[in-house]
Amino acid sequence: MNSETSQLPDSTDVVIVGAGVAGISAAWFLQQAGVRVVVCEKGVVAGEQSSRNWGWIRQQGRDQAELPIVMESMRLWQDIADELDTDIGYQRKGSLYLCENEAEMANHDRFMSFASAYGLGTDRLNRKQLEALMQDCPPRWQSGLYTPDDGRAEPTLAVPAMAKTLLDRGAPILENCTVESVQIQNQRVSGVLTEHGEIRASSVLCAGGAWSTFLLKDCGIRLPQLTVKASVARTAAAPLIFDGNASGSKISFRRRLDGGYTIASSDYLEVFPSAGHLRFVADFLPLMRTSLGKLRIRIPELKVGKNFKKHRTLNPIPSSKTIDRIKTRLGERVPALKDIELVEAWSGMIDALPDVVPVLDRAAPIDGLFIATGFSGHGFGIGPAAGKIIANLIQNNPVEYDLDRFRLARFSDGSKLELGPAI
Repeated sequence: MNSETSQLPDSTDVVIVGAGVAGISAAWFLQQAGVRVVVCEKGVVAGEQSSRNWGWIRQQGRDQAELPIVMESMRLWQDIADELDTDIGYQRKGSLYLCENEAEMANHDRFMSFASAYGLGTDRLNRKQLEALMQDCPPRWQSGLYTPDDGRAEPTLAVPAMAKTLLDRGAPILENCTVESVQIQNQRVSGVLTEHGEIRASSVLCAGGAWSTFLLKDCGIRLPQLTVKASVARTAAAPLIFDGNASGSKISFRRRLDGGYTIASSDYLEVFPSAGHLRFVADFLPLMRTSLGKLRIRIPELKVGKNFKKHRTLNPIPSSKTIDRIKTRLGERVPALKDIELVEAWSGMIDALPDVVPVLDRAAPIDGLFIATGFSGHGFGIGPAAGKIIANLIQNNPVEYDLDRFRLARFSDGSKLELGPAI
């Protein structure tokens, strides 16, 4: 898939740092508009969280400012899927949040207070309706929240297929090509310095996921960010219980293209603060306080820092305790899947921001520097629309959404941060 780094272009219009879903989506729409774009990736396309996530493409449960954007993303995913040679498993089979009692259902009141205003057809289901929707519905679940037109796709297939199509259309995507620094002259971007040489450009997009804070720091930009590890597993082919995305009672599962399920623990994440992250402790205190039962502080097993080439791809070892917990909970909460084998487990490092919503913005005061990062575990679904937004910003085109919620300055202008949905 890699364009030859030996043929590094001297110049382009836009350099995108990071070949995850945000970077590749931005490249997709820039290339579509006739803008010359080069994507530089220190590892491989979608090597980190963009291929390691749950595969949910959901509107349900979103932050209010994200909701109209992800609603457009649903349409864009379909358009993109129709253009690809690979079946990425994109289907709109719905999202289902399962509740054991009224208190759990009440947790969704905030979302339901605005969902209908956007035309989203999300419904509260009673036990009888759940039984009609979900095969062998366990008795512990008494109600649910259901959005029938939510989607799912295969993360290991989707972004690589987009990248291959971009390459076929002439957009260079340089793997194993670390951007060591953004070149700036008189507060304006002039290009990037990669490990293979310089590329001149008038615009640079930082879409580097968990590495973004370190690249931006060298530009004088402060972006408070933490890396959060999530462990996930997949089953062998299994009976059809529910054909979409489901989450409840400390277990989440998603039907896969191969007939199995992607399974995750929905209440356990590990935080790995490196020395470089410690300066952001105060920024994250509100989030940590609201997530005490979910987050565990760990000594970093992989050092995420300025040496981008040392760890080209974050490939953390999945937590054996978490995988055991997933297996146990799957049997307890979805008895029909009790004896289904877990055939693979993996982990990914989520790039989290203090309010759990991304930055989609120009990086003032540097002219020509843009940021699309910090999706906090929610980026796969919203990625195409986020890429389209940032592509429009780069071209100085109108953007139809209010991006105030996603501005970079919210971390420095004294604003009180509003916490979005949980990681």
